[in-house]
Amino acid sequence: MEELKWGLIGCGDIARKSVVPAIQNTKNSTLLTINRSDSDKAEEFAKEFSIGRWTASWEELVHESEINSVYVATPVYLHAEQTVAAAENGKHVLCEKPMALNASECRRMIDACSANNVKLGIAYYRHLFSPVKRIKEIIESGEIGQIVHVQANNFENFNLSPGADRYWFLQKNLSGGGPMMDMGCHRIELFTNLFGPVKKTSAFLDNIIFKREVEDIATAHFEFESGATGLLVSAHGIKEPKDTLDIYGEKGSIHAAVLNEGTLKITTDHGNRTEKHPNPSNFHQPLIGNFTNAVLKNKRPAVTGEMGMEINIILDKIYGR
Repeated sequence: MEELKWGLIGCGDIARKSVVPAIQNTKNSTLLTINRSDSDKAEEFAKEFSIGRWTASWEELVHESEINSVYVATPVYLHAEQTVAAAENGKHVLCEKPMALNASECRRMIDACSANNVKLGIAYYRHLFSPVKRIKEIIESGEIGQIVHVQANNFENFNLSPGADRYWFLQKNLSGGGPMMDMGCHRIELFTNLFGPVKKTSAFLDNIIFKREVEDIATAHFEFESGATGLLVSAHGIKEPKDTLDIYGEKGSIHAAVLNEGTLKITTDHGNRTEKHPNPSNFHQPLIGNFTNAVLKNKRPAVTGEMGMEINIILDKIYGR
């Protein structure tokens, strides 16, 4: 295989803002066909990005012989069915996060891709963040000593009315949960990447601002196998946005006031310093590049299906599934 020839299932905000530009700006990567259930909107989307083919049927897309890879960017409840179908038709799959509604669905996805000898990657793009790689280097160097505690807050004011394009985020049977499922999963992947396996998890979910099927605030506590502890708060009902990461070690600390921006403040016995490790403007660009390289050179994607399932196992414990 010399080139990834993509089909895109789902044409929402993330596809328009990030996924399509990333595919079109990656070497040896071409987007051939897009799918959206509304045929008129599918045509409009395809013409906006000069994509030659569109279809209202994702089943039709996964059967296209010219396509060898599929990006799944649909509501969470569809991920497992669409990934399995793509794999059974010989397509490599890069699937949006969270991987599926539960760990059992993740296992189906992994098994289907393995049985059909295709790659499966999960779109936890923070795994490839420049500041995250730098944090890992600092931790592994021993500069801040043994990690004692980590804390992350991710808040946004998110509310939609029934009928809105993204209202499915607030329907538990379609999304699996509220802010912890949608945003918190990114931070759980970050925690496991930096601090290793989670031994124990407990959580508190509530609705303080919005009366809806899913929580508007979730607090999760973690105990890592290393002995470190963690705290993650994800909320939809707070006005002030937050994307913080604070890591406390026996010899020092690392702080990111806005992890997406990539500025780190490091405090040790030797003093304080600030490092800047900016991320690309399109967070999906390294993700698409990594997956393309993994398929063409027969390597493991940065975030595999097994890694994605580990996040869902933790989410299952948080939601009591």
